[in-house]
Amino acid sequence: MMITERQAWKLVTPRQGDRSKIASLLHFSPYVHRHLDWRSPLDWLGEQPYVALREGENYLAALACPLELNGVAWVRLFAVAQSMPPDVAWDALWEESRLALPAGTTVAALPLQSWFVTLLTRCGFVHSHDVIMLSWEDRGQPLAAGGSGRDYRLRLMTYDDLEAVQALDTAAFELVWRQSLQSLRHAFSTAALATVIEGDDGLLAYQLSTISGLKGHLARLAVHPRAQRSGIGHALLNSLLSEFRLRGIRRVTVNTQHTNVASLALYEKNGFRPTDEAYPVFEYLIA
Repeated sequence: MMITERQAWKLVTPRQGDRSKIASLLHFSPYVHRHLDWRSPLDWLGEQPYVALREGENYLAALACPLELNGVAWVRLFAVAQSMPPDVAWDALWEESRLALPAGTTVAALPLQSWFVTLLTRCGFVHSHDVIMLSWEDRGQPLAAGGSGRDYRLRLMTYDDLEAVQALDTAAFELVWRQSLQSLRHAFSTAALATVIEGDDGLLAYQLSTISGLKGHLARLAVHPRAQRSGIGHALLNSLLSEFRLRGIRRVTVNTQHTNVASLALYEKNGFRPTDEAYPVFEYLIA
């Protein structure tokens, strides 16, 4: 903990006992960045780096970019109270966080507001790619056929599958998009639909989806590299859309990187169409 010569605030590490005060900061702050995540920003308390600025008993700002997986840390939270300039808060908290992360770590952020984009770019974050949203509308159209020349079984995911799901996830995605076992457990606990496809040699694919009202969202879909281009992805997606249709879900959304050609081809073949929603991804490499 330290006190600057120019300010009365202190740089601190909030703990679980500060949960209500951080929640208050999130509720009342005019500047809040929350990562699109299965976990609440408060769930990251206790994981580092998670730093804050405090004046007396009041929290003025907080930044969380915990190292969840070796090699990558996402900015999960940045919030600033009305009484503090966002750039002053960011400079103090980012410097502390940057020094706490090991060399070689990629810090990634998915900013949803222009003011946060400005803060990221002024300290060296680089726009690497975009996440785009696609949408499927149920108009009674036939679903694209999926199939494979190999034997496989499609079934509901169980809690005991999650370690194998995490291994599949690691094999299927680039480093910055991989999920930890802890995050997958959170996702599984909140999913409305979770299914896997397995073969004689283990899990080949999985998906996790949520439902809100009459809308569904495909939160995660991965096919193991050894099973790609075999129809497994089509079979999994066909099964999911059929189940959504049975439940009366008429619109399904999914997000993917604009550079992921295979993923885009899978979704578009199954009737998903791009929307006008896109989110930039910024990255910073810790030297």
